[in-house]
Amino acid sequence: MAILKIARMGHPVLRSRAEPVADACAPEVGRLVTDMIETLRDAGGVGLAAPQVHVPRRIVIFCVPRSRAGNAEAAGGAPDGPVPLTVLINPEIEFLDERREEAYEACLSVPGLTGPVSRAVRIRYQGWTPSGSRIDRVAEGFHARVVQHEVDHLDGIVYPQRMTDLSTLAFAEEFARYGAPAARTRSVA
Repeated sequence: MAILKIARMGHPVLRSRAEPVADACAPEVGRLVTDMIETLRDAGGVGLAAPQVHVPRRIVIFCVPRSRAGNAEAAGGAPDGPVPLTVLINPEIEFLDERREEAYEACLSVPGLTGPVSRAVRIRYQGWTPSGSRIDRVAEGFHARVVQHEVDHLDGIVYPQRMTDLSTLAFAEEFARYGAPAARTRSVA
């Protein structure tokens, strides 16, 4: 196991579309996933895509800790509980309705910054595990946001590219101290 170096915004690996994984069960995929998990835990994040560790393949890992799980049930949806660490190989996303929500995001490849991004509230995602099992889930709220954020990395997109107003990009430390700009006070991810 190894902690891998995380690519930062501007590195070419983060600007290109990642290649599909031919064999989700291949030993090298398992080793990469193990290293990605160790890297994610060391960095204290909730998601990581293979391009972020300089590997241009369509692999993401993510979790939704209890502290970040929302209550989609209150909004008429299914409960949005914690999600254990999930490995998703060759993921595909389908937007299930047109509802969107803007929330602040951060990224291990854009250290120290945060900014508001509009994302679909409810999605379905599919893909494979390293053991060859198929994953097919519906996600809402923060769970859906994390999956969309990580899959964006596979398409060469970092969250500032999704922002509509770069004047709201802030250092996370200043954001924590002073809060969101007055025009952007919606939910914070």
